[in-house]
Amino acid sequence: MPKKVALLFAGQGAQAVGMGRDLAEQFPTAAELFQKADDVLGRKLSEIAWKGPIEDLTKTSNCQPALFVHGLACLSMLRELAGEFPIGGAAGLSLGEMTAHAAAGTFDFATGLRLVQRRGELMDEACAMTNGTMAAMIGGAENDVRQLAADEDVDVANINAPGQIVISGERAKVEAAVGVAREYGIRRATLLNVAGAYHSRLMESAYEQLGAALQHVPMQPLRFPVISNVTGAEVRTPIEIRRTLQDQV
Repeated sequence: MPKKVALLFAGQGAQAVGMGRDLAEQFPTAAELFQKADDVLGRKLSEIAWKGPIEDLTKTSNCQPALFVHGLACLSMLRELAGEFPIGGAAGLSLGEMTAHAAAGTFDFATGLRLVQRRGELMDEACAMTNGTMAAMIGGAENDVRQLAADEDVDVANINAPGQIVISGERAKVEAAVGVAREYGIRRATLLNVAGAYHSRLMESAYEQLGAALQHVPMQPLRFPVISNVTGAEVRTPIEIRRTLQDQV
């Protein structure tokens, strides 16, 4: 029996100018996806992904749809090279969870791309209304980071791995947390170069509006399991999918 493959899709921060151009030049299905994305959005997303500048590509409303298309282009490349292969499940970091759902057939490419575009716009708007940032806590216990976050009134945003946790919130409060992190047994605390306080209470406006948008997205049965960022568990029903895609903002 052939081994099953797990798919893992990247989130914001993985972008680079030129991403996907080599795929589009070598693989017709990848080129078709980038062209379809341009047609669906009514703008040259492919040009931003391939030519930049990086400042434009890093903008959330460009970066998220570009990464979505790139992730699915990578999957199309694998299928061109290897044919159909058994997939055991999929997951993705933040935005990448949307890509995982598109790969699993939860929604079609155009629907998913429009949803991702809207997600990016809403997060851009939330960033513009607030002064937030994020910081990585390296080498500390989860309980200690949670205590630090509670004491400094910020949120735990990402539990990336044991000893690598990200906090998020108002800039002054995150900076204060970085300044006292060693007192909580955290080996190193580093501010991240991000546009806002993603995955925190400062994204409340994006959370509410994305939830409303998700109610209008038709959900299809998944072809393979998708694991939620929020729960760490498989999502099965449209209600679960909508809730977890909203909660992870």
